[in-house]
Amino acid sequence: MSRAPEQPIDPIRWCAALALAFWSLLLWNLAIPSAPYFDEVHYLPAARDLLALSDFSNREHPLLGKELVALGIALFGDNPWGWRIFSSLAGALALFAVMRAVWFGSCSRYATIASGVLVATGFHLFVHSRIAMLDIFMICALAVAFWQLAAAMREPETGRWRLALAGLALGLAMGAKWNALVIAAVPGLAFLVLRWFAGRRRLLLSRRGMPVPGVTLIEAFVWLGVLPLAIYWLTFLPGYYFATNAITDGIVAHHRLMLDLQTQVLKSHPYQSTWPEWVANWRAIWYLYEPVDGAQRGVILIGNPLTMLLGLPALLWCAWRGIIARKPMHGAVALLYAVSLGFWIVAAKPVQFYYHYFLPSTFLLVALALALTDLREAGWRKTPYFVLVASIVIFAFYYEVLAAERLAGPNSFLVWTWLESWK
Repeated sequence: MSRAPEQPIDPIRWCAALALAFWSLLLWNLAIPSAPYFDEVHYLPAARDLLALSDFSNREHPLLGKELVALGIALFGDNPWGWRIFSSLAGALALFAVMRAVWFGSCSRYATIASGVLVATGFHLFVHSRIAMLDIFMICALAVAFWQLAAAMREPETGRWRLALAGLALGLAMGAKWNALVIAAVPGLAFLVLRWFAGRRRLLLSRRGMPVPGVTLIEAFVWLGVLPLAIYWLTFLPGYYFATNAITDGIVAHHRLMLDLQTQVLKSHPYQSTWPEWVANWRAIWYLYEPVDGAQRGVILIGNPLTMLLGLPALLWCAWRGIIARKPMHGAVALLYAVSLGFWIVAAKPVQFYYHYFLPSTFLLVALALALTDLREAGWRKTPYFVLVASIVIFAFYYEVLAAERLAGPNSFLVWTWLESWK
């Protein structure tokens, strides 16, 4: 008799524990700096305008992220905790959702936990979970969407409601920031392609075949096409009720205005960068570096110097495994990285910044987790663990300038700026 196949145990408790530990670290000194910094100076006034429904400001961006910041202010007061509490919650949920997506996509306990460790210590998620900016809400919603999509494919009996949740999350991601637009289109297109190659005669009405048996292509279009657009439109409802600059000519005209504002030619910025510099982890942004709250403090946005570079060959490995070995999780992560980065290569936005690499870098770190899992299964038992430990150590070394901790003096930045372009 043959042995029963191994049934890996879902590490959901480990996922929850890691997400809660990450949130606890985010909450430590969340109120420092006590004054708005970096792009908070744009989004906090916009959130206050939302609460008062006075002037529709910051119209170049969708409303959801500012609505969540405004909700934090309404619940906890117009103070640093109110500004940033929902960013921290979104960061913790994003980390949990990334791990759940990897679990349902790979059924590997090691890949699941490794992805959580790498994303948590990759710098991007931590920094943006402690500041009232829009990016973290987009990342969180996309992570939830891919969690539900992976689960729908793994457990088709739950496919209908999971696709509905994915569509809801995709709409919220677009409602947070436009960066999500191109990625939000991928699930629906992927459903069409996979169902097409399944060879079903009744393409639109068949319930059989990949990616989610039991769901027709028409129904998938509703969940992954119509619903996200409806949710996205609903996030703009407050825009119709502002006392000044309200949406009066319809949502289409408002989007023309948003596009004009997004693509206007701006003067150069000392922190602007291009996508090759993002990929090489070459250009840092100092969100803060000044005396504040009784000490010299700083917040730098740069990728983890180890994992951002190790992730590049990992992406090539995942692309190769996805094509040659037909590993769907590997191929999907490589594709999503290419799509999310490719958007910025062709985008008509003249001034770009390293924080636009937040989404591609998250896919890169998941690719690294998958590559380390393959190394481990190939017999290289120590190397994958060394990478995880090294990532944690580097994160700990940089922690002071990721969390605005007290620094020794004005020249302390030299400890962490290993490259001239990081200064």
